[in-house]
Amino acid sequence: MAAYLLRRLIQAALILLGVTFITFVLLYILPADPARQIAGRSATVETVENIRQQLGLDQPLYIQYGRYLEGLLHLDLGRSYLQKTEVATLIAARLPATLLLMVGAIVCELAIGLSMGLFAAMRRGGRIDQSLMVVSFVAVSAPQFVVGILLLYVFAVYLGWFPIGGYGTFSHLVLPSITLGILGAGWYSRMMRSSMIDVLRQDYIRTARAKGLGPTTVMAVHAMPNAILPIVAMIGIDIGYFMSGIVVVESVFGWPGIGQLAWQAIQRVDIPIIMGVTLVSACAIVIGNLVADLIAPLIDPRIKLR
Repeated sequence: MAAYLLRRLIQAALILLGVTFITFVLLYILPADPARQIAGRSATVETVENIRQQLGLDQPLYIQYGRYLEGLLHLDLGRSYLQKTEVATLIAARLPATLLLMVGAIVCELAIGLSMGLFAAMRRGGRIDQSLMVVSFVAVSAPQFVVGILLLYVFAVYLGWFPIGGYGTFSHLVLPSITLGILGAGWYSRMMRSSMIDVLRQDYIRTARAKGLGPTTVMAVHAMPNAILPIVAMIGIDIGYFMSGIVVVESVFGWPGIGQLAWQAIQRVDIPIIMGVTLVSACAIVIGNLVADLIAPLIDPRIKLR
């Protein structure tokens, strides 16, 4: 286990290094000028050049990247160009909201998706199976901003059950979590159905049934631990996605997460914030995949970590 963790940590460090380099290069070659954004449209050329020199943007790429890596070694993500605040402070202020929304979305997509997949697999070929697969297809295809606006209109405006937007209470969390969870539920239901159908064909399932075990015991004890393994791997990927890829949902519901922070930084070409959010999201993906790999042997002891 120790050797496996060490190897994965080294791989994670290399992956994060690659992410920072690629992101830094892409931001470097962008035609947008951060110095011009800071100075304003009416600023003179001399003012823009002075700001560029103060920020070190006039230096070659390798010098700028080297300074950035040096800051990372000291756990320094830099300062925002426009807000004049440490990037780590800005992300830390937004991180609790994003983590809360991420947990809520994962709970929703698992509760909805796994239930649909199990029912579809148990009624394979029937009307319930076909209906649930149609619902999952619609869930995967529906744009999140459309789903979010519809949920807001029905449950917040028309029925008045939930607040229109904001952050702070459980009622604020429900609608954005469902909006995010619907998309994942569509994928999970289809994957769970396919995985469960494949598992139910195995010899050990037939043996369990031949021993006289009830359907509930067969499904819960023998089938589920093997069928759920692909789902565990997908959750690790979803963690990184929910950490940064939920800008639309956060905007619709006025949710103050780091996705919205990243979108604002992209509009203003605030490079330190973009780099910081990208790095945090990459760390979330790496950690999520590592946790998923560590959980897999607990579900299925046949899996060995190497």
